[in-house]
Parts: sequence; C-alpha cells; structure tokens
Amino acid sequence: MRWDQLPRGDEDVEDRTGDTGPSGPSGFPSSFPIGGGHLGIGGMLILGLIGYALGIDPRMLIGGADILLGNNQQTQQRAPNTAPRPTGQLTSADAPFVSSVLRSTAVTWQMIFEKNGQTYTRPRLVMFSGSTNSGCGTAQSQMGPFYCPNDRLIYLDTSFFKDLEVRFRGCAGKACEFARAYVIAHEVGHHVQNLFDILPKAQAQQRASSDRAAANRIQVRVELQADCYAGVWAYHANEKWSSLLEPGDIEAALKTAAAIGDDMLQRQAGGRVVPDSFTHGTSEQRSRWFNIGFKQGSVAACNTFAASNV
Repeated sequence: MRWDQLPRGDEDVEDRTGDTGPSGPSGFPSSFPIGGGHLGIGGMLILGLIGYALGIDPRMLIGGADILLGNNQQTQQRAPNTAPRPTGQLTSADAPFVSSVLRSTAVTWQMIFEKNGQTYTRPRLVMFSGSTNSGCGTAQSQMGPFYCPNDRLIYLDTSFFKDLEVRFRGCAGKACEFARAYVIAHEVGHHVQNLFDILPKAQAQQRASSDRAAANRIQVRVELQADCYAGVWAYHANEKWSSLLEPGDIEAALKTAAAIGDDMLQRQAGGRVVPDSFTHGTSEQRSRWFNIGFKQGSVAACNTFAASNV
C-alpha cells in the first residue's frame, strides 16, 4: 500500500498515547446479568474461553460486544489525568499512517455523500495506550478498535496492529499496511452507519428482541455492513489515488477479515463454535462482504439487513 501519497488529516486525530489512562473502575460491569438483553450463560462461556486462550480479559470482550449498539449503560466522564492533547500534535510513530488513512476515508465518504445530496461529517480518532475514557465507558486495548456512537469518536490502541500480525496471524510484512487500513476503514464504516441512522435503528431492534441470540444476529449484520463499507472505501480510494493499492493488498484485507471472524476466534480458543454467540460474523462472511463492497463500490450493495442470507 502506497499510503505516503494520501493527504494527512492530523486535525482529526487526538494522540493520548502518552497518557496514564483513566483512574477508577472500568465503564464495563463486573457482573453479567442473564437475560434482559445481557449476555447469557452460553455466550459468557464461549467469550470466557476465547479470552483466556488469547490472553484477553473476558470482561473486555463482553463489554466490547455491547459498546457499539449502546447496550453498555455505564459511562463515565474523562478523568483529570486523561485531558486530551490538542488535535494535530501527534507523537506516536503510527500517527502519520493513521492520519493519512483516516483522511482518505473522509475524502471518499464526502464524495459519496455529496453525490447523494448529503453532508458528511468527519469522525475524529483517538489513539491511546492501554486504556482511556470514552463516551461509551473505559476504552481498553484488549477490546480492540471500536467506534463510540455517543461521542462519535473512533478509539484505537495501535498495539492492535501488532496483535493482528502476531497473535491473530491476520497479515504478514508490508501487506499488514493495507490490513491496518481496513481496520480503520471498518470503524469509519460504523460512523457512516450512525450518520445514516442505521445504528440507532439497530439498537432499537436489539432492545425489542426477545433474547441475546436475536440481538447478536442484528449486531452481526451491523458488523458485516461495516466490512462492506470498508470495501467501498477501498474501491473509491484506489480510483482516486490510482497507485494506492499494490499486489496482495486486497488479499491481505481478506485474510485479516477471515482471521478475526467469530468462528475462527472460537476455534483458536479450543472450544466449539457457537453461532448464537457470534457478534461480528464468520470468517467467510467478513471476507465476502468486504469483497462485495470492493468489487461494486456501492453503498446500496452493502444492505446486509435486506439480505436473506448474510
């Protein structure tokens, strides 16, 4: 990926990588009620197996599964020791890459929105180390990157980039650059869903659902659509910056999508695959929907909610 030709968007990035992290309790519950939209015993078991096998606190996985669609009811204000630096003052070695990819998504989505007579509002991205406060509670590196609809910020501990290569084996060498870009574009995809009013509607559907499995199926469609939107970004970005993608880049993104599929993670944990506990989709689904977005470059092609079989 020739990302050095992309424009920089430093003003949209906040670098908290030097902060000590929030004090006090996490924004996620320490106990897990059964029923009422919370995680049931089966889901707790499989997430627990995944967490311990991969060295991740299971509470982070459970909390992270709820954070996107607003099921996490506990939020907290930014602690005094996490006061943000002004945007544009970036010290992290990953900042140039993150800033460039983020701005390329902004250029792409602004073009798409304008063609449809709409206005695109750029999201901001917070880089942090370990933990930081967010509008959706405490962001933890163990949760991986996520988008918080409450404050419309993307949270990224860039140590996830190394995890992607080493722990999840989702990419290798220079091909990891585009794999990392896919991760950022996926989170921007959630912001696009928020602007399209998809996330609030999905949240309402989750609240109305009768059980956790039904709520999880809604969330899977949300995640797969974000994968598809990442593919749409890749299609248009490669058209605008004609030499952006290099041989193997798309394959790297597909490999990354497959590596973080729910079924793959459950197999790595040594447990059985439990489809009702899926929150992001299978490896095949994630790869396929990214590819749909990349091949068609169309927002309309990404309507996972209308698909009879995702």
